[in-house]
Amino acid sequence: MNKLRFGILGAADIARKNWKSIYYSGNAVVTAVASRDLARSRRFIRELQAEAPFRTVPVALGSYEELLASPDVDAVYIPLPTGLRKEWVLRAAAAGKHILCEKPCALNAADLREMIATCRKHRVQFMDGVMFMHNPRLDRIRTVLDDGKSVGRIKRIMSNFSFHLGEDRLPTNIRVNSRLEPAGCLGDVGWYCIRFALWAMRWQLPREVSARVLSRRAARRSPAPVPSDFSAELIFGGETSAGFYCSFIAEYQHWVHVSGTKGWLMVPDFVHPRDDHEPVFEVNQKEIRVKCCKCLGKHDQGLEHAQFTNMVRNFANGVFSGRLNHEWPMWALKTQQVMDACLESARRGRPVKLLNR
Repeated sequence: MNKLRFGILGAADIARKNWKSIYYSGNAVVTAVASRDLARSRRFIRELQAEAPFRTVPVALGSYEELLASPDVDAVYIPLPTGLRKEWVLRAAAAGKHILCEKPCALNAADLREMIATCRKHRVQFMDGVMFMHNPRLDRIRTVLDDGKSVGRIKRIMSNFSFHLGEDRLPTNIRVNSRLEPAGCLGDVGWYCIRFALWAMRWQLPREVSARVLSRRAARRSPAPVPSDFSAELIFGGETSAGFYCSFIAEYQHWVHVSGTKGWLMVPDFVHPRDDHEPVFEVNQKEIRVKCCKCLGKHDQGLEHAQFTNMVRNFANGVFSGRLNHEWPMWALKTQQVMDACLESARRGRPVKLLNR
């Protein structure tokens, strides 16, 4: 089997999880890791090889430029902070590397449009790293939402994604550094709430957004504080609305509830399922389990069919198809547009229209 050769641009903590995504995918390998600190690259590789070893040990590099110049890298995974992503997406695309990019993808929609256009120009694939989009549970939820009788016409979507960052961790955490992550909790966890609402509404943008920053925090070297508690209201056409709350202050939870004219649907763990093999959702008080058809009831295949592994597998298969998937960049851009509108509404203290944005 052909295997997509990944280079990891940076040794962030989330990259550890996606090393394993690549390892278990079956159609991808890590061939290089780059960090500004060569010793850090070597340590990262050594630690991850001990947990999920590739047959050929990936090369440690001391600069991102070296990785992009490598003929042994077909695609890059970019977990760099949001404030740095645009430069390296543009440079990776110009180097002919396919791009799996962490979220939020850019500082604003204008930057993301430029990033996507550059990827298209150089015929490389772009996708953001929203793992739940690759969980088979989502296909089952779509079937329920579309059957016309279980939920009916969607009237209301409510979601919450929060985790308690801890006041002791704030001074050194880049999540609350406005230079690196200016959207704060909205970009880090609100992105998922926006994404689910857009997916449920079949990518229809809301016509109006109203949002508010409820609290702010700042790291020790941050130029300014960033949102640490955030809430928003999205108004769609057809008398449908969505509301969400995201936070670095509230305790860990990630649920979504869809109310319709005939019933309701609840996902208690929509971002990170508690069970990779049989993720659950509830429809009108009836629990539905999505069994993993690959393991036939034998849960002995580790993480081979977890959603983060499916993400890498789908990305690699898309690259091997030879045809650019234009839906993946569209998902990211629409999410970014809504996120931008939320920030603008919070800053102005009034609703913001999304027409022609």
